Amino acid sequence: MSDLEAELRKAVRGDVGFDVTSRALVTMDASNYRRVPVGVVAPRDAEDVAAVLEVCRAHGVPVVARGGGTSIAGQATGTGVVLDFTRYMNRLVALDAGARTAVVQPGLVLDRLQEAAAPHGLRFGPDPSTHSRCTLGGMIGNNSCGSHSVAWGTTADNVRELDVLTARGERLRLGQGWAGAPDGLRALAEGELARLRTGFPELPRRISGYALDALLPERGADVARSFCGSEGTLGVLTEAVVSLVEAPPARALAVLGYADEGAAAESAAGLLPYGPLTVEGMAADLVRSAAELPRGGAWLFVETGGESAGEARARAETIVRAADVVDARVVTDGAAQRALWRIREDASGTATRMPDGTEAWPGWEDCAVPPARLGAYLRDFRALLTAHGLRGAPYGHFGDGCIHVRIDFDLLTEAGVGRFRRFSEELADLVVAYGGSLSGEHGDGQARAELLPRMYGDETVALFERAKAVWDPDDLLNPGMLVRPAPLDSGLRFAVLPREPVDVAFGYPGDGGDFTAAVRRCVGVAKCRTTTASGPTVMCPSYRATGEERHSTRGRARLLHEMLAGEVVTDGWRSEEVREALDLCLSCKGCRSDCPVEVDMATYKAEFLHHHYAGRRRPAAHYSMGRLPVWLRWVSRTRTAPLVNALAGVRPLAWAAKRVGGIAVERDIPRLAGETFSRWWRGRGSGDGSGDLVVLWPDSFTEHLSPSVGRAAVRVLEAAGLRVALPPTLRMRGRPVGDGRSRSAAALLTARRGRVCCGLTYVSTGQLDHARVVLRRTLDLMEPVLGTDAPVVVLEPSCAAALRSDLPELLHDDPRAARLAARVLTFAETLERHAPGWRPPRLDRPAVGQTHCHQHAVLGDTADRGLRDAAGLDGELTGGCCGLAGNFGFENGHFEVSATCAEEQLLPSVRAADPSAVVLADGFSCRTQLEQLAGVRGRHLAEVLAQGLDEGPEGR
Repeated sequence: MSDLEAELRKAVRGDVGFDVTSRALVTMDASNYRRVPVGVVAPRDAEDVAAVLEVCRAHGVPVVARGGGTSIAGQATGTGVVLDFTRYMNRLVALDAGARTAVVQPGLVLDRLQEAAAPHGLRFGPDPSTHSRCTLGGMIGNNSCGSHSVAWGTTADNVRELDVLTARGERLRLGQGWAGAPDGLRALAEGELARLRTGFPELPRRISGYALDALLPERGADVARSFCGSEGTLGVLTEAVVSLVEAPPARALAVLGYADEGAAAESAAGLLPYGPLTVEGMAADLVRSAAELPRGGAWLFVETGGESAGEARARAETIVRAADVVDARVVTDGAAQRALWRIREDASGTATRMPDGTEAWPGWEDCAVPPARLGAYLRDFRALLTAHGLRGAPYGHFGDGCIHVRIDFDLLTEAGVGRFRRFSEELADLVVAYGGSLSGEHGDGQARAELLPRMYGDETVALFERAKAVWDPDDLLNPGMLVRPAPLDSGLRFAVLPREPVDVAFGYPGDGGDFTAAVRRCVGVAKCRTTTASGPTVMCPSYRATGEERHSTRGRARLLHEMLAGEVVTDGWRSEEVREALDLCLSCKGCRSDCPVEVDMATYKAEFLHHHYAGRRRPAAHYSMGRLPVWLRWVSRTRTAPLVNALAGVRPLAWAAKRVGGIAVERDIPRLAGETFSRWWRGRGSGDGSGDLVVLWPDSFTEHLSPSVGRAAVRVLEAAGLRVALPPTLRMRGRPVGDGRSRSAAALLTARRGRVCCGLTYVSTGQLDHARVVLRRTLDLMEPVLGTDAPVVVLEPSCAAALRSDLPELLHDDPRAARLAARVLTFAETLERHAPGWRPPRLDRPAVGQTHCHQHAVLGDTADRGLRDAAGLDGELTGGCCGLAGNFGFENGHFEVSATCAEEQLLPSVRAADPSAVVLADGFSCRTQLEQLAGVRGRHLAEVLAQGLDEGPEGR
């Protein structure tokens, strides 16, 4: 392949990647299949695409066009050269509001088109649930649909003209009236008019096969429409003219509750005459929490539009009256609608796990039947699952008769794969018996193409092969898809993974202790590839900063998958490719909550670093910042904080220290506190409060860097009537819970002194052996506390998250770990649960800032919102990540990405805030980032409330 690579580099102005990382990132899409390409090219324009086709044709190497890589059936994978259109050919070329058209390149993400069209009251009709990352090219290739197809149709219904390059380099402009048809296509179609008129099922979601019936004269001989859904097998799209539709000024969402999914399915078709924009369905087994939904075991999400909110609501209420429902809810508030839609959109990820945690897989994601027959089909479908001993949770586009489902196939054993094949064949026959289509949205790919003769018959499939030969006589484009397909049970991505469990440090309780199963969690839906953070979401800041697939959660999971497979990434835990991809992971844990399948890349990164550096010298930052608690305690014992601060203020000395410690030269070294929090505590005398006892955790940041937070927390907790104590510092029997003071001299003589620590810095740098030692020592010290019912109040969100999640997962063999994790409360949770009658001082000021990423991902912020509301702190905190993320933003080489993350949401919100606004930042990293990049002092919520207590009457 060296000659091929060299020729491509000469011929192409875009990026050519034949390296391990480039290839490993595109071995899979969101399907069950895996193919290893020889290389990846990111073309800059149509000329680059033509050059790639010419070089590959000369070498006999296939070409696969790829957009966002979220295809479910395997059609975005290939063994030749993969064209990645997302890097450069991703522009909105033009938008004509008067003509209601847009000219787009194939790599343009759908949401970017929607954002540009929205100010004109327009939108692109089709909207798959992956709208934040799917591309227009991929949508055209698969003829994607989405939830609004009952109103605005499929992608093919919204395409006007297509610029296409054939495999032999011919440039065609496809349109109606045979425009752009390659030589031989018209003759082929006109010789088969009878078959084209009778051999294609009439239903709204017939996506399977080639749409050759679009070439009929009575349908305008529309070559562009016929090209849609061809999955990159006929030509390579370089530009498209698409239609836009008027977006209703107002919308309402009616959520209809039914007893079960069968009742919901039978009701869906009857709602279509009322002109809804969507009729989506899902059952209770896909809903994490039904608190926001009306009563029922299944729901239809029916959206209506209108010129005003009242008109949209009236239409929704008409539908509610017409539907025979258990319960219903009509929502017109935009934020509430988005929250409800997220429940539906996340089903594509939620469905990958059964309620008991068993894995479920695609393969029969989107069969479609006539909507009026959906209820009966679903009953037979459920019966077929039962007959094969399988489980699945159907959901999807009930108004179009299109059902998505992931099934708990065993794709790891020969017997399980055999059952997968038998079920697939029988289900194909069932779908055909109902007059349906094997694919109703995602295309055939490898998953269903083998079964197309059951739907169309051998003669029509032979016609597909003839059409492919007209467009691509050399079979260069995406071979093995649609025609002459690979077997549906070959090339499964699980086949290359190790069968025996991998020896790891973390417990991976959600994956049965199996690291391979944890990596398999990533199914490729690519929610991590969103280019803008919306609302409170965090994932994935490094991808948004760089735009590179290897810096997305999915990209990193793909590299770990290939590391375990050992075929492309051959160095195992020592892989430099995996290390480089994980290097820009901020360990923000956003994917733990924002990823629909809860991939936890922060934990995977810590695991990898643990093995990667085992027995080897680590980066300097791992010693300087990874072991920060050690250095801070040493400074505290020697009382040299003033000296250290003075030396850090001397530029040459600070520069040298940063160079030696692996710290970014752009960073200022934070100042150490002159008096630690614990020293202040020991000198303050007895505290106030007669209520519940709470144990305040002196984390390293509060102890040594911002003790004002600890002092403020004590002030507020005691004002709320709580008794505050610190964890023990001596390990002995019979000592009281509190500051570790002993009742007897004998106990003092036998005690061992120590400090509790959550192990955060050790975990984030992958020093897991050290982390275990530190955490076991901490559990020893905390045993007296665990013998009481006192909660443990942790002020630093990252430390609280480490104790809640990392501690029990790393020390999964120590029952004390789970007990301590269950005791951990945030500052706001403590006040909510243990001082429910207390009211904070009214501050009545606007508040800005950012919810700490670890709090968002692990702890939740419901209690914080309630506390802010009670204090009169108005305003929503932003999502995203501050970018400092503990040691990440201080490490050499990370400053630019760190600053980019901060500029995404945090810094703009602070700059735009009212001058009287309180800048809230509970995390030390967030406060440091604000100070160093914006010159703004952020404060912990405890500090703000303590100031309110000092300035006014005590809390009520």
